[in-house]
Amino acid sequence: MPQDLAPAEIPSLKPLQMANLAGGFGVNLELSAAILKGISVTKKLGRLAFAGISASLVLALSGCSPELERGFLPDASGVTNHTDRIIGLWTTSWIVLLGVGAVAWGLLAWALLAYRRKKGETGIPQQLRYNMPIEALFTAVPLILVLGFFAFTARDTAAIEAKTENPDVHIHVIAKQWSWDFNYVDENVYESGIQAQFTGVEENVMETLPTLYLPVGKTVQIDLSSRDVIHSFWVVEFLYKKDMFPGQQNEMYFTPLKEGTYVGKCAELCGEYHSMMLFNVKVVSEAEYDRQMAALAAKGNVGQLSTDYDRNQNLPGGNPEIRG
Repeated sequence: MPQDLAPAEIPSLKPLQMANLAGGFGVNLELSAAILKGISVTKKLGRLAFAGISASLVLALSGCSPELERGFLPDASGVTNHTDRIIGLWTTSWIVLLGVGAVAWGLLAWALLAYRRKKGETGIPQQLRYNMPIEALFTAVPLILVLGFFAFTARDTAAIEAKTENPDVHIHVIAKQWSWDFNYVDENVYESGIQAQFTGVEENVMETLPTLYLPVGKTVQIDLSSRDVIHSFWVVEFLYKKDMFPGQQNEMYFTPLKEGTYVGKCAELCGEYHSMMLFNVKVVSEAEYDRQMAALAAKGNVGQLSTDYDRNQNLPGGNPEIRG
């Protein structure tokens, strides 16, 4: 209050002016209260969103079932010397990706709630410009993820593809439309298969399929080739497949560790009856394996099925008499 004015000389405010002034204060107070209330609600919603995402992540990774623990892969733990490694790589990758996804979605939800347009705000919000820490974060995190995935994948691939010197069992698997031939190289016997025969009784289908026998606990080398088109050798519970190309040969090395019967199939679309290109794999004791080899010899399946049955005899590297 100016000191040179006496109280009686202070200009009086008209009732309308006083009402406007009081109204202005009221609007400001209401706006401030609304902003504070909005901030409080935003914080609560942010906490709820973070808690919900965290709870979902914990539930997803807690291993509620064996299927979830192995990332919904077939129950192949301990089937070969490679399956546990493959399951570990698969599940670890998903855990990392789910964690990154949870953080990313959590930050997105927080940004949507914290920086949404508030009641009473008008115009364009403040625009953010170049930010060195954020740019460095957005560059470093994906780079670390990519390099990490590459390093672990390369490590496990090298271990799975490692060549076994002097394997205990050597088998040559030949794919053909639409079945399989198995040459047991060391025993000098073979089995020639035909495609699955669907008779209407599903239980009988598996009995008509060619069967590949493997001794448990023995190192195995399988040579893979094709007589006609591209195929792919896939034993589902082995968690591994390998393509088979006409005129070329691939190899795979592993040790079966668990006795049982496993389903095999072609994993490369190869023609009209691709779905019938099935086979069985039986991992048996060494004594049973020897009995099966003796049974093949008793049937007259002595020797090896050669490339004479290949449909593409004029491929480079094929028949040396035709090779150009």
